[in-house]
Amino acid sequence: MLGCMATVTPTMPRPILADDQIHPAIRTQVATLHADVVRSVQEAAATHPVVVVGMGGNPFVRKARRALDAAGVAHKDLDFGNYFTDWRRRNALKLWTGWPTFPMVFVRGMLVGGATDVQKLIDSGELARMLAA
Repeated sequence: MLGCMATVTPTMPRPILADDQIHPAIRTQVATLHADVVRSVQEAAATHPVVVVGMGGNPFVRKARRALDAAGVAHKDLDFGNYFTDWRRRNALKLWTGWPTFPMVFVRGMLVGGATDVQKLIDSGELARMLAA
């Protein structure tokens, strides 16, 4: 890895480049790049029990939303562009969460995965338990 060491902490199970391995001249850029997108998702996840983050034209985003609708679960929807626009802004969300695809579904502020994952939660009854807690 070109001499770059990543750290893994007990609370973060994936490697993230340590601050001391980012040159001071670019730290602000790294920390703030598309922070508005991340902040909008954080705010929505703190305000709404279920949030579906997606992009226009993605069939899996529609699948997640339809599954929630069919289960009678209200959800806040956030979309950032489509396949042709805003990919850089969406990358900020992928870097923040570590989740590689859309949708990103949050339940009570916790990332639970995508369309298949939320369907499993619905089918098992776990989504209802999470929302009732």
